[in-house]
Amino acid sequence: MEIEMKIRGLMMDPVTNMPIVVLKDVHGNAILPIWVGVYEANAIALEIEKVQTPRPMTHDLMRNLLLGLNVRVQKVVVNDLKDDTFYALIWMERDGRVMSIDSRPSDALALALRVDCPIYVEEEVLKNSRIASAVTEKNTSEELRKWLENLSDEDLGRYKM
Repeated sequence: MEIEMKIRGLMMDPVTNMPIVVLKDVHGNAILPIWVGVYEANAIALEIEKVQTPRPMTHDLMRNLLLGLNVRVQKVVVNDLKDDTFYALIWMERDGRVMSIDSRPSDALALALRVDCPIYVEEEVLKNSRIASAVTEKNTSEELRKWLENLSDEDLGRYKM
């Protein structure tokens, strides 16, 4: 089963100094942090903040190509977690034909923001994510739970590279 999520924001992991995209369940309390690369986080941050670049960035080019080819992005789905690596699919439709394309979650999320399509996470991925599970389990690290629960709009709303 797919659970609809929204990008709650971007922040830096205080331990590793790596960017984190924080996804939150639109109908519940599930939170899924996904660590991404600096460039991918920047692509997401540019769209969240609606920053106009002088030339199209890679994900803008992807959007423009899809629009030019009359391809509609239906949704993106974070569909798997293997060896602490998340996987995603971009679901597209053209002329009634539906296809899925393998993607890194960071690229799928950056594209989803640009084409304004829904973001989903497979329920199994949420269950199998150690961090997402740690947030909901009672015997979890209190520090991690508090850190994720206390993410403020200021922490997440403005990500600067």
